[in-house]
Amino acid sequence: MSEFRIDQITNQSGSRGPDIAGITTFTGTSGMVMPSGATEYRGGRGRGIFAAGYSTPTTRNIIDYVTIATTGNAIDFGDVVSSRYDLAGCASDTRGIFAGGYTSSPHSNVIDYITISATGNSFDFGDLTQNRFSAAGLSNATRGIFAGGRIPASVKTIDYITISTLGNAAEFGSLKTETGISGGCSSPTRGIISSGYIAPAPTNVIQYLTISTLGSADDFGDATQARYAPATASNSIRGVFGGGFASPAGVNTIDYVTIASTGNAVDFGDLTEPRYSAAACASSTRGLFSGGLDPSPGVDVNILDYITISTTGNATDFGDFTQIRRTHASVSDVHGGLGD
Repeated sequence: MSEFRIDQITNQSGSRGPDIAGITTFTGTSGMVMPSGATEYRGGRGRGIFAAGYSTPTTRNIIDYVTIATTGNAIDFGDVVSSRYDLAGCASDTRGIFAGGYTSSPHSNVIDYITISATGNSFDFGDLTQNRFSAAGLSNATRGIFAGGRIPASVKTIDYITISTLGNAAEFGSLKTETGISGGCSSPTRGIISSGYIAPAPTNVIQYLTISTLGSADDFGDATQARYAPATASNSIRGVFGGGFASPAGVNTIDYVTIASTGNAVDFGDLTEPRYSAAACASSTRGLFSGGLDPSPGVDVNILDYITISTTGNATDFGDFTQIRRTHASVSDVHGGLGD
């Protein structure tokens, strides 16, 4: 019997496999495995998404994306349903969620969503329990959490959604104290809310919650310095917090925690430039920090830089945004809350 080897078939020039057209049949003993599962998974994962934001004097509605495992400039994805900034983001491995934001009074309670593997404009998902901006967003594969925020005073509110369905957010519990302009990240079981603004000053407090249950947040430890507007991301083991505003200026500090434990954060390294009101997303190996406000000379930037989460060290240049901006939301389909 002759052996039919698929890996040895090429076209005439040897540059690629053969074209198969018309009615084709195949008989063999080894069988054929057809693709299975939702079609959203079949294009591969690994995208970082950056949505909305602000650049003086314009509120942005743009969404752009990168492939986290590579380097290079961001690419246009589409637009959010309403222009706003200081919004929160979270994601499953198929769907990205953007919630709340700063608009003219009253502030936004809008929740909208995208399919991360596609491109195009976002769609309406539902509403937050409270109009607010500067909440911390985090999630696992099932549940999205929006913690704290401002209206304009800081609040204790924690909301949650089921990411795979559409509808309004429900009450989850409360933060230990009114906190806004924080950063959020997660493992599959635990959510971390880092730093922020507790009137009348920045704070170094880190809080945590258990995503699958309802209830109030507990104390985790302290960041290496008091600051608000850090960019926060994680893999399933380690949460990293980059930049922020520590009176009287922005900082380039990156620090980290081990999510499964409690305790104070440890120095990781530095961003490529001091800045605050940036955003961050991650894969299992890489953390990516995007945009922000450079306090000297006081301008918004389109910087993208990255770190290897499992090590320590300074960030490295990744590329540029499609538009200069700050106070945007950033999500990925391979972050730590998904077990990646």
